[in-house]
Amino acid sequence: MVSRTPFCAGLAGLALMLVALLTSPTLYAADDATLQTTLVQLREADFAEKAALVESLAAQDHPRMATILKALADSRLYYQTDGDRVVIGLNDAAEITIEDAVSGAALGQAGKRDLDRITANNRLRGMIENLLASLGLASADPQQRRLAVEAFLRSPNPVGAERLKAQLAVEPDQKLKELLTVALALADLASEDATVRAKAATAMGGWTPSEIRGPLMQAAAADSDAAVREAAKIALAKTEFRLQMLGWAETLFFGLSLGSVLILAAIGLAVTFGVMGVINMAHGELMMLGAYTTWLVQQWLPVNWSLPVAVPLAFLVAALVGIAIERGIIRFLYGRPLETLLATFGVSLILQQAVRSIFSPLNRSVATPDWMSGTILLGPLEVTLNRLIIVGFCIAVFAALWLALQRTRLGLEVRAVAQNRAMARAMGVRSARVDALTFGLGSGIAGVAGVALSQLTNVGPNLGQSYIVDSFMVVVFGGVGNLWGTLVAGLSLGVANKLLEPWAGAVLAKIVVLVFLILFIQKRPRGLFPQRGRAAEV
Repeated sequence: MVSRTPFCAGLAGLALMLVALLTSPTLYAADDATLQTTLVQLREADFAEKAALVESLAAQDHPRMATILKALADSRLYYQTDGDRVVIGLNDAAEITIEDAVSGAALGQAGKRDLDRITANNRLRGMIENLLASLGLASADPQQRRLAVEAFLRSPNPVGAERLKAQLAVEPDQKLKELLTVALALADLASEDATVRAKAATAMGGWTPSEIRGPLMQAAAADSDAAVREAAKIALAKTEFRLQMLGWAETLFFGLSLGSVLILAAIGLAVTFGVMGVINMAHGELMMLGAYTTWLVQQWLPVNWSLPVAVPLAFLVAALVGIAIERGIIRFLYGRPLETLLATFGVSLILQQAVRSIFSPLNRSVATPDWMSGTILLGPLEVTLNRLIIVGFCIAVFAALWLALQRTRLGLEVRAVAQNRAMARAMGVRSARVDALTFGLGSGIAGVAGVALSQLTNVGPNLGQSYIVDSFMVVVFGGVGNLWGTLVAGLSLGVANKLLEPWAGAVLAKIVVLVFLILFIQKRPRGLFPQRGRAAEV
């Protein structure tokens, strides 16, 4: 008897497993059938009946429920006579691509005449939005829960407030708990109790979403209780102060991003101008070549991989062109700055026309990779990811150039030639080779700057002309040939431009900066960080 007991228990366990396996699909199929029956009833129901049906749908807890409700709110839910089923339209063309609403199975395409749209009015859409918010609150994803709270902020209601209170008691995310508290305060602002309204207004102070500021402004202007009006005014003052601080922070960030672009555009010019004394008017066109290299790389590689490949290629292309310019033209004109200016200006025109002939005069658009798209939150400040990456890219290029000039033999020779060319020659430095490599290095950095510019503006033959004057301003302001001066000058001019633009406008802000720069150069002709050495005064 003892020996048979385990055998009987094993048979019983096996039977239970078979029952579970056989009945689970049936139960799920029954759920699908019930859902399909309810959806079909939506076709003939009026809007009041649809509201009741939607409530019953939300109670069924089906994995496709959020998709179905969203489709109904967006007027993409259809009844298909052929098959007596409800489907979801995935587009709005003459031939609509459809999928089964319950299973999600693809059903191909159907003509509009073969489909009967299930409509929804604004009241039903608001109800669906609240139901979707409730489904979002139950999600394990914090972002989905945040979206659900934001949906409540747009359309507060007593039922939703009760759900938010329940979520607040179990919410693990501290920042989301703060948002839940503010959302509940927004609901309390409609309370009949003046004390509750005043407390709610105080809790909403400092929060910037327009869904919060609107009710606060209304309470400050028209609430029947003086204490509530005063609390709302204080809360609005806090909000306005925070908005002002965020505005200043945003302006500062845009100034830093503009300064980063100016540094990238000017840092190569600072090297060539400081070492060789050459006024290279073709520097902007070398940036243009880097931008066009980026565009060409994107024609052959996926967008997400194009920029890492384009950076070294743009450096190489621009550096080779720069060395060719130095060896073919500039080396015959050393010591004659006016003639080098005219010669490089002619080179810039030749490069522009060559690009027009090869690529056409039309602007080209360089796509932004996914990893550079969108925005990112830095505390309360929302910044664009591409500009933030360009700021980091500028710092990386600056650090690499500084290390190259400070830690390599070429860098030592470049600094020696920049400080005293005659003494460097006497010590065995081949100044002609250093000049060619220096011009190639500065040109290559210009090409790398073009890669960054391709993410901020369209690529065209006139791309470089927009930055050549600003580049010279940065170099002169910072001190000819001084990298740290270029860094400080680029950031200073970028921030100054952005701080002046709200009051003076973009054009007048540039004029004010230019006038300041002229006055500054009159006082300090050698810039913020003048070059040192025996030949510095030459």
